[in-house]
Amino acid sequence: MASVHHSAVTLPATTASDLLRSSRNGVNGIPLKALGRSRFGVARRDFTVTAKMRKVKKHDYPWADGADANVKGGALSHLSHFKPSKERPKPVTLDFEKPLLDLEKKIIDVRKMAHETGLDFSDQIILLENKYEQALKDLYTHLAPIQRVNIARHPNRPTFLDHVLNITDNWVELHGDRSGYDDPAIVTGIGTIDGKRYMFMGHQKGRNTKENIQRNFGMPTPHGYRKALRMMYYADHHGFPIITFIDTPGAYADLKSEELGQGEAIAHNLRTMFGLKVPIVSVVIGEGGSGGALAIGCANKLLMLENAVFYVASPEACAAILWKSAKASPKAAEKLKITATELCKLKIADGIIPEPLGGAHADPAWTSQQLKIAVVEAMNELVEMDTPELLNHRMLKFRNLGGFQEGIPAEPEKKVNMKKKAVPIIQKGETGRTSDLELADEVEKLKHEMQNTNVSSKPPQLDVNEMILKLKREVDHEYSVAVEALGLRGRFETLREEIRKARSSSNQLIDVSLKDKIEKLKQEFNQGLSQAPNYASLNAKLDMLKELSEANKLIKQNDQTIALKEEINKRFKEILDRSDVKAKIEALKADIENVGLSTDKDLDHGLKEKIMKVKKEIELEWTDSLKSLKFDVIAVGSKAKDSREQTSFSDLKVKVDEFNEEISKTLEDAINSSDAKDKIETLKLLVAMAGKTPDMESKKKIEALNQQIKQSLAEAISSSELFERGTPRTLLCILTQVVGKSVILQRWF
Repeated sequence: MASVHHSAVTLPATTASDLLRSSRNGVNGIPLKALGRSRFGVARRDFTVTAKMRKVKKHDYPWADGADANVKGGALSHLSHFKPSKERPKPVTLDFEKPLLDLEKKIIDVRKMAHETGLDFSDQIILLENKYEQALKDLYTHLAPIQRVNIARHPNRPTFLDHVLNITDNWVELHGDRSGYDDPAIVTGIGTIDGKRYMFMGHQKGRNTKENIQRNFGMPTPHGYRKALRMMYYADHHGFPIITFIDTPGAYADLKSEELGQGEAIAHNLRTMFGLKVPIVSVVIGEGGSGGALAIGCANKLLMLENAVFYVASPEACAAILWKSAKASPKAAEKLKITATELCKLKIADGIIPEPLGGAHADPAWTSQQLKIAVVEAMNELVEMDTPELLNHRMLKFRNLGGFQEGIPAEPEKKVNMKKKAVPIIQKGETGRTSDLELADEVEKLKHEMQNTNVSSKPPQLDVNEMILKLKREVDHEYSVAVEALGLRGRFETLREEIRKARSSSNQLIDVSLKDKIEKLKQEFNQGLSQAPNYASLNAKLDMLKELSEANKLIKQNDQTIALKEEINKRFKEILDRSDVKAKIEALKADIENVGLSTDKDLDHGLKEKIMKVKKEIELEWTDSLKSLKFDVIAVGSKAKDSREQTSFSDLKVKVDEFNEEISKTLEDAINSSDAKDKIETLKLLVAMAGKTPDMESKKKIEALNQQIKQSLAEAISSSELFERGTPRTLLCILTQVVGKSVILQRWF
């Protein structure tokens, strides 16, 4: 039997790496590089593996030799790579803080002068310091939202670990997501406050450029959220309350993070946090950006430092989306409602932790103590709840966000930009529509009530308006049915879309081809309307609408006439009740009684002139009073006029009527001219396209064209003989306006 001998084979390092899992310290103390240099001796079918061993330095883990229990941060603080900074951070001045630099420089200069000269400048220094403190107070008590964003991003602002080391008695940092990764942007660990154990986790930013690069500027990858998730399960298992610190511009959004499941990691954390059976308190210590912050922020209580911000999108991103420029970030920050005060009003945040003047970086230790007080107070409230109550409390907090209740009037300042509710149009097949017979009965009943209304009683104005609106909706419905029956709905929709595009893209008033399409479709609809199955119903409703509209107009005119008559009588009574007028009338009565005359024919010439003089004065005062009501008074007199005065007034009225006819003819000729007619037709189309709520551009176009039409008519009047014959008394005002499909010319005499 033949035997086969195999010589020793050297395997490359890549083969060993494929077979064994990569690790920095090797597997079981055997470095992979050593395995790469190993020799595999193969004799027949037996393999012999030989490896060169390397000594590894013994690592004191987890306990250090001679650990001092009194060290700040606890005996196991050496396990964390984070150490309190011994160097004082470099001062950073924000843009809005620059006015304070002048005062600060003056204080330094005065102190330097006092030191060099030996003179006493204490009063000046105290005065400048008080002025500086007052300016600082005024500045930080009236901060704009974008300024608070800048404070939240301040490079010297205390980080998560700064606060943890300040508020905990003992602290142990825990690493890893148990999947081979440890994201430094999220730090987790166990610490004690006043003898009670808590699980801490939060976003960690760097204090300088080197640390920021190491911490990825506080933007976690999926590994960081999975590490936090592991610690949540750990805390839930052992019953440790959880305290999370939020300070991130958002989750890291690179390609690798997306490939590793960034969205899934965040969603998993959100779902898990709502099922944890331990109390959770979250504190926003800087900026909380979108889902990256919410992944560890689904808590029973959300607290915020005074200058912290919490947003769904950064102000710069929001401004770039809405206003196409990051320069609009101050406006975006104001609209987003991202500050602690605004979020407390919206009941998103549950409390505000105060900061010193100048921000948390001005006194980190004091800020940490305020944070500790707020967290302990919130935890003491939550630990009193049992598990079902705690879970329900967390669920209700988020269920109530963004809620509203119908029927409650909106605040006046919130109604400024609210869109007005449109009157719904009754659609085909909609329940609650009134039949034609019932509608006719309601109209007849309303007409009967209007006819039986006395002059002194108030007409049923509200019922008339409601019926008119109802008829308008019914007419709209009938028109829709007619369009559908004639098969024109598709063409109407297409034409409406073309008009919308023309309004948004073109600066011209109207396209000629589009105008022809509108006229053609209008003519086709009018010609075929009589063939529609609901033509009779449409005509009946139009007649009822026209009749009620005219009646409503008469009611309004009657109300105006009654009110005007009352105002005139009131003015006349005020004149007669004046003391000087009363005195004159009483004097005339006394003179007449002294003479002892029985009729006015027996009055002498002097007494008649005296009476006429008083009468003339009263008439003049009454004329002035009527003119203040914008009346053009032609004549004032008593009911008893002689035939000559009546004839004169009648002749004047005839002349005014003739003059009106000439004006109407002149204006009609001007309107029928080709130029004015085209402008009026264009104006009709613009008004129809604009609808009930025209935008600003449509308003400008309509107003410009309206002014052109008025100018044309004014030129037509001025070029004729009417302008020379007309007087301010007879021709007060000529106005033109487009209403519906006709041009109405109004005159006031």
